[in-house]
Amino acid sequence: MAKKKRPAAPSHRGSTSSQQEQGPTLKDMLSADVLQKLKAQSDEMKAAEEQKKQKARVEAEEARKKEQKRLENDMNYLLENSKQDWRKYK
Repeated sequence: MAKKKRPAAPSHRGSTSSQQEQGPTLKDMLSADVLQKLKAQSDEMKAAEEQKKQKARVEAEEARKKEQKRLENDMNYLLENSKQDWRKYK
């Protein structure tokens, strides 16, 4: 059986020149102080998000430790989850 030849895919090398022909971008049209304010606001939002993630991580760790401590004081839990090989404790 003969294979059908597919046409070659067009290359995207010409896309950079088409971007230059479109005109100025939004970054070019904004003034430097407005651009600086937007960058500062973006950095603040990223820092706040990172702080929120860190706080959630710490709270989850504290909850896990609290639950583990509660389970260590529960005799039924300890009996159910202890190893039954008492020979090694003689």
